[in-house]
Amino acid sequence: MNCTISSLYYSPIKSLSFQKAKFFLIKKNLGIIDDRIFAFSRNLKLDKAKSIAKNPHQRHLINFLTLKNTPSLNKFNFVYENGLISLFLKNRKIISIDASKQKEALKLSNKFLEIEKTITGPIYLLKNIKYPFFDTTYSNRVSNTISLINLNSIKDFERKINRKIEFERFRGNIYINGINAFDERSWIDKIIKINQIKFKVLNHIPRCSATNLKVNSVEQDINLPLKLKKTYGHIDMGIYLSPLNSGKISLNDKITLG
Repeated sequence: MNCTISSLYYSPIKSLSFQKAKFFLIKKNLGIIDDRIFAFSRNLKLDKAKSIAKNPHQRHLINFLTLKNTPSLNKFNFVYENGLISLFLKNRKIISIDASKQKEALKLSNKFLEIEKTITGPIYLLKNIKYPFFDTTYSNRVSNTISLINLNSIKDFERKINRKIEFERFRGNIYINGINAFDERSWIDKIIKINQIKFKVLNHIPRCSATNLKVNSVEQDINLPLKLKKTYGHIDMGIYLSPLNSGKISLNDKITLG
């Protein structure tokens, strides 16, 4: 199997940012360092927002701003670098704040409300490094995960529906080349290895309406989960991984089974 990493991405702010990387630092039982360590609360008072920030068992996806519940956010981009969070609209910087300071975080939340009228306040920027804001970390389940997507699976989907599907719609962490379309589905419950790090393959990733959005746009130009269902009999694209030890992975690293 000549399978390698073709690109790496992470999202410092849950659902609202997508940054390219040359390598990831991986921590056992946690995931990618800095991935989804921030989130914006949705329709919660400050005390409740602080509570769900600390305790993942109190979280529900409806508590957070996401592209699924607020598609208008897709036109924005957040960049997290050197401890600063910057908000961009059409490549124009709106505001930049020191993410370590609560007053600065509040300033960002207020600015976001000011410029995006579809958001109903209050919203608060939350942070948790130990228990990041993954879709798989909520309520009675705490699972810090890494998503892996086979680019050949996307290409197979494109051929069968006769249209281009941007891989960015799936907001994956690790994109790979070198295996046949959907061969990754056979990895469930197995161990894969990347640069001395072992990952347990947990399950498939079912896709939601957020994938209907064109990249960096509020336009929904396809019912992607429905297309997947009609084409393959499921709505999955990609797999979830859990790291069993710590280390570093990089572009062009090889993936092996077992």
